[in-house]
Amino acid sequence: MENRYLQFHDIKTRSADDDLIIEGYFAVFDEVYTVWPGVTESIQKGAFTNSIGQDVRALYNHNDDQILGRTSAGTLELKEDDRGLWGRIRINRKDSDAVNVYERIARGDITGCSFGFEIKSEKWEQKADNSVHYTIEEVDPLYEVSPCVFPAYEATSISSRGKDLEEIKKRSRQAWRDTWLNKLKGGANGTQSTDAPEKD
Repeated sequence: MENRYLQFHDIKTRSADDDLIIEGYFAVFDEVYTVWPGVTESIQKGAFTNSIGQDVRALYNHNDDQILGRTSAGTLELKEDDRGLWGRIRINRKDSDAVNVYERIARGDITGCSFGFEIKSEKWEQKADNSVHYTIEEVDPLYEVSPCVFPAYEATSISSRGKDLEEIKKRSRQAWRDTWLNKLKGGANGTQSTDAPEKD
């Protein structure tokens, strides 16, 4: 499972009957965020279409001992619109741990969120400055969404991206070699002759 930390967007807290409500955007489409320097990522519109109907939990800090809501119980509602992944968590007033999370968000002490998921489909682009941008095209499954205190990527997610980046660099080097080999062959046939520059 991978995790991404993002800022809440338009997060609101309010009372409704016997419940306390936390609602807002857990993810915004096409918002570029940094995984680490030189590697960025964004989420494509429609990425959650096939996963928000699954049994998704709302946790606090990814802690499965602190469940705030759950789609199968009707205490977590998720939907996807043109802007992103919107959610509403109904907090149980009798659950003191959940109420504490609600109050921290209401005071502005917690302003970020994260979600746990698997990447089903993505694409990448290597830019002129050698930085790499990933676009997540589809998330499936979506395991959980979590209000979080600190922005942090799981080590497994960083490791996964690191392996991807090495493969991209390998492909880039091979493409460069192939290009110059073809040009050199053309020169040997009398059609083109040039000196290949050094490749970093």
